[in-house]
Amino acid sequence: SGFVHIKNPHLDSLEEDILYHLDLGTKTHNLPAMFGDIKFVCVGGSPNRMRAFAQFMQRELGLAGAGEELPDISAGSDRYAMYRAGPVLSISHGMGIPSISIMLHELIKLLHHAKCRDVTIIRIGTSGGLGIEAGSVVITDTAVDSSFQPRFEQVVLGDVVVRSTELDKDLAEELLACSREIADFPTLIGHTMCTYDFYEGQGRLDGALCSFSSEKKLEYLRRAYDAGVRNIEMESTAFAALCGLCGLKGESCQFYLL
Repeated sequence: SGFVHIKNPHLDSLEEDILYHLDLGTKTHNLPAMFGDIKFVCVGGSPNRMRAFAQFMQRELGLAGAGEELPDISAGSDRYAMYRAGPVLSISHGMGIPSISIMLHELIKLLHHAKCRDVTIIRIGTSGGLGIEAGSVVITDTAVDSSFQPRFEQVVLGDVVVRSTELDKDLAEELLACSREIADFPTLIGHTMCTYDFYEGQGRLDGALCSFSSEKKLEYLRRAYDAGVRNIEMESTAFAALCGLCGLKGESCQFYLL
């Protein structure tokens, strides 16, 4: 138990599994040797931010080579960037559900092939806040869709498949307890709303299109707040669904920038 598991019987018949967008493969790389001792995976949108995070972890953990440039493990692909600092893997996922979904499929297969055990995965990034102070950190208890429902809907072979988006409650409480040691910014647990779009999907009035009034926007955001939503981003439902199904202890934390 504790292993990362995949739910795809077709992979057993593959002679080689190529993790195309990560520039890795089961025949070209010794994945257990490279990644078998990974215990934490932190993912976020920006390659530069995830490189800076890996360098920060290198310093915090007192690892050899701290302060030196870290190699991008996935440099052969221009889709994602991957860095390692001891037992911590730091990977970019781009913007939106399609981008994070592709990365997560290949990451989960990577952790499976590497025979990793008891892995904790945390999404870190920025978000829009709802009724909270700028500079707050929101720890997600449940990722909800634009109708405030805890679900991730995906069309598979023409059918709508609905998956649960519950995240690890114990991990959320553990992270909240850790936050009490840091006085620089307020931290709270709340629902995170995941949208398919940055502009109209999040009620913004400044996109190339806008089909609603500012009054309708405020009414919608009030309903979201009343439903427990405290921040809005574009990846959390897919993140929660995929991690939950494959046995990863997952959490999503966002920093609300004004």
